[in-house]
Amino acid sequence: MALEEAIDEYTQDGTVDLRGNPVLRSKRGGWKACWFVVVYEVFERMAYYGISSNLIVYLTNKLHQGTVTSANNVTNWVGTIWITPILGAYIADAHLGRYWTFIIACIIYLSGMILLTLSVSLNSLKPPPCNEVIVGNCKKASTLHLAVFYGALYILALGTGGTKPNISTIGADQFDEFNPKEKGHKLSFFNWWMFSIFFGTLFANTVLVYIQDNVGWTLGYGLPTLGLAISIAIFVAGTPFYRHKVPTGSPFTRMTRVVVAAIRKWRLTIPNDIKELYELDLEEYAKKGKYRIDSTPTMSLLTKASVKTGSTNPWMLCTVTQVEETKQMLRMIPILVATFVPSTMVAQINTLFVKQGTTLDRAIGSFKIPPASLAGFVTISMLISVVLYDRFFVRIMQKWTKNPRGITLLQRMGIGLAIHILIMTVASLTEKYRLSVAKEHGLVENGGQVPLTIFILLPQFLLMGTADAFLEVAKIEFFYDQAPESMKSLGTSYSMTTLGIGNFLSSFLLSTVSHITKEHGHRGWILNDLNASHLDYYYAFFACLQKN
Repeated sequence: MALEEAIDEYTQDGTVDLRGNPVLRSKRGGWKACWFVVVYEVFERMAYYGISSNLIVYLTNKLHQGTVTSANNVTNWVGTIWITPILGAYIADAHLGRYWTFIIACIIYLSGMILLTLSVSLNSLKPPPCNEVIVGNCKKASTLHLAVFYGALYILALGTGGTKPNISTIGADQFDEFNPKEKGHKLSFFNWWMFSIFFGTLFANTVLVYIQDNVGWTLGYGLPTLGLAISIAIFVAGTPFYRHKVPTGSPFTRMTRVVVAAIRKWRLTIPNDIKELYELDLEEYAKKGKYRIDSTPTMSLLTKASVKTGSTNPWMLCTVTQVEETKQMLRMIPILVATFVPSTMVAQINTLFVKQGTTLDRAIGSFKIPPASLAGFVTISMLISVVLYDRFFVRIMQKWTKNPRGITLLQRMGIGLAIHILIMTVASLTEKYRLSVAKEHGLVENGGQVPLTIFILLPQFLLMGTADAFLEVAKIEFFYDQAPESMKSLGTSYSMTTLGIGNFLSSFLLSTVSHITKEHGHRGWILNDLNASHLDYYYAFFACLQKN
């Protein structure tokens, strides 16, 4: 009895301290460790969105770039932000572990933020001010200006590649899946995790963008840089309390071995008794705090990787669990692809939606609303929608479907996809109205301010938040839930990859549509002067693209 109690004092999921020793449940992990992670995320989200939300305004107003160029530069950078987590997840799972990958990435991240702040602060690193309405008449940024500014942005992007996929999993690692009480606490952690993201994002989209537009870019970028430094210090302060998962090797290598072994044995017949397939004893998995997965009949070609042939070469023989892990990751790819187009629509929030706002009346008395601050309504709408979803929608649907979630994650994502069609339809109609008012007041040629309140754009921002409550939340939960236990970091990076590819796709579509619509002497749909453009056609094109 005493021996059982002693064993129960240690975690059963294979977590260790930084020196590799087993950890006592009462000394490390749990909420006392997670609060450091949650508070870190508040400041980090503040830092990231403090840069990204208003970036298109800086590129056009300070670096004097055109609409298509600035929008594409934003989406290319944001795309990189969301793609690099694959590299960070690989390094963490295969080599350094999540903690040390995260610490090194934080140093890179902070270096990029400091350089970025310097680039917007020193006159020698930016072109002279210009008050022309059409940015094409302003002096362009020099090669040095662009090299320093974009160098800083992409150093920052490299750093986030190591922080994004690992910080949430570090938090989840603080709870032992083999302990029923801690397993329940893990669910509460994700709720607090989402709240920290909401709070940091909302502060950036309101307070920081106001400072950038009305006080100055030095303070507007300096504050998020300081916030990031504080967040890193908070995370490091929690080091004595963290539990750590030991690197288990590259998930890409394990998956590749399964594919190679299956191809090399494609002519073999799968035995009728699955017990004849190669697998380790259950005790081997229990020792390492891992789960064994039984064979499934789907993707039978991959199952051949575990057919015994006498060879023990890992490129010829894989365990059933390795095969099933690979199957789980591959099954998610169609869902990954299905979310590319809506992710492209999300990319419009910080680009064309904000650019539209700069053409409208932003005054409330003597106060001027920063165009990028409307993104705060996406966060508010998402928060309200998530609460209403959990409190009412789920309970109503549970009575009909008997599903504990109310509806399946795929159904929830499907509703989000439908809302995205509505968003682009509303955005197209709103833009059509804005253009008609610009034409009535003779503002098509001179790029003047359209006498309409900026709040006419509010519906598309609010709907985007509602769509996120369905699609983005379900997407994160789906990829985390469906990923095998040993590949959670990679699974988490899937949800980020969709946003990355969506942003790159946005750059491609914007450039392509801009080029095609200018051919044969036409004016084009997207020009530097939005009053002479046809964003209404472009948004309608997105709505049609999503339907297909």
